[in-house]
Amino acid sequence: MTELLLTPLPYAYSEQPSLTGVLRRQPEDFIVEEILGFEPEGEGEHVFLWIEKTGLNTQQVADRIARLAKLPARQISYSGMKDRNAVTRQWFSVHLPGNKELDWQQLADTQVKVLKAVRHLRKLRRGVHKANRFSLRVTELEGDTTGLEQTLDNIAQQGVPNYFGEQRFGFDGANLIKAQQLFAGSFKAKRHQRGIYLSAARAYLFNQLLARRVSAQNWNSLLGGELLMLAGSHSVFLQHDEEDLEQRLSTADIHLTGPMYGKASSLGCEGEVAELERSILSAYPELLDGLEQEGLKAERRSLRSVAQNISWHIDKQQIELSFSLDSGCFATAVVRELVNYKTYRH
Repeated sequence: MTELLLTPLPYAYSEQPSLTGVLRRQPEDFIVEEILGFEPEGEGEHVFLWIEKTGLNTQQVADRIARLAKLPARQISYSGMKDRNAVTRQWFSVHLPGNKELDWQQLADTQVKVLKAVRHLRKLRRGVHKANRFSLRVTELEGDTTGLEQTLDNIAQQGVPNYFGEQRFGFDGANLIKAQQLFAGSFKAKRHQRGIYLSAARAYLFNQLLARRVSAQNWNSLLGGELLMLAGSHSVFLQHDEEDLEQRLSTADIHLTGPMYGKASSLGCEGEVAELERSILSAYPELLDGLEQEGLKAERRSLRSVAQNISWHIDKQQIELSFSLDSGCFATAVVRELVNYKTYRH
């Protein structure tokens, strides 16, 4: 089994930030709020729960809901996985047909607050929420803050490389190792965990491609044969000779994309980009074969993450950041461009 190294990924705006600091000294330093993008309708077979959790991961809260409702875990749904070492607010849905009502406040304790319960006609599906809003604090700053404002301006205007964060790979890359064992047939996983391991494998491949383009300084520049993504709708189209593509790219109306590997679809990149992606991905045949055998369909992911409504406050000891990102984008991809941070593990 080939060792997959989680080597440091290249930065967009420096060789490496000169500032050091600590992220998540306490959960309140990392606050995440899910932006659903629609309002529950107030009626239907599914109860939507708006929950604030601290020091728990999403699945742990889902399990608590299942126990209270005396339902199998498959009848508890959520859109996105949220970090354990944080204060996060997100929606869960419970399939509860008829007039049955529960006292959802029985879930409340020092780690869980039930902020709202409302019915909806359909269950909450994975990945449907529009965005996440982050309020972050990096503490114990050391180093020169000169140039920090300029980097923040660059991020506000151009975005950051849309790397998958280290949490996708598990502690010391454990999820990636499990994916390799899964593909080799030496390990079996439950359905939920299987998805985590497959996601880690796809994320690793995507990060390798993006890292190469960041190093070449073309992660935000058109090459030949790009597959482009429309902002908002996330629909994908093949690059043609439209004269306004560079302008649309600079205004974040469209984004370059990279592969979320799986069985090929009818739409693929071409030319220079296709050759670049083949040359990078071919170094990982066991991951490619494993993902295809699992039946995952090929998808595309934006190479760029754009921080909306970004604001900041800097003093000598800490920096406070507030911004929103599309669902699936990692706040740590923004922070890493500013501070060479360490994560405090509770």
